[in-house]
Amino acid sequence: MNAIPSNKNVMPLGRVVINRKQLLKKVPLCERTILDMEKRGEFPRRFSVTRRLVVWDLAEVDEWIARQQTAGVQQPQPGTKANDLSSYRSN
Repeated sequence: MNAIPSNKNVMPLGRVVINRKQLLKKVPLCERTILDMEKRGEFPRRFSVTRRLVVWDLAEVDEWIARQQTAGVQQPQPGTKANDLSSYRSN
């Protein structure tokens, strides 16, 4: 009798995944930004389906989008540090 190994990294059946092209239509960030955010743990992790195909769990991406919407935190402009207000002028 062959037992199915239990692995916490295996997605449950019935989950929907999206490929890179679908992700980039859904999330208006460049690929490099997404990769950097994944490495920092700020974006859902991709996983390989084959050697040449990576996908993301659609539910995780949707949850990430919802968290961004509810956070309501103004993100710093690209090229500036979070606490760097020197580029803003006071009147």
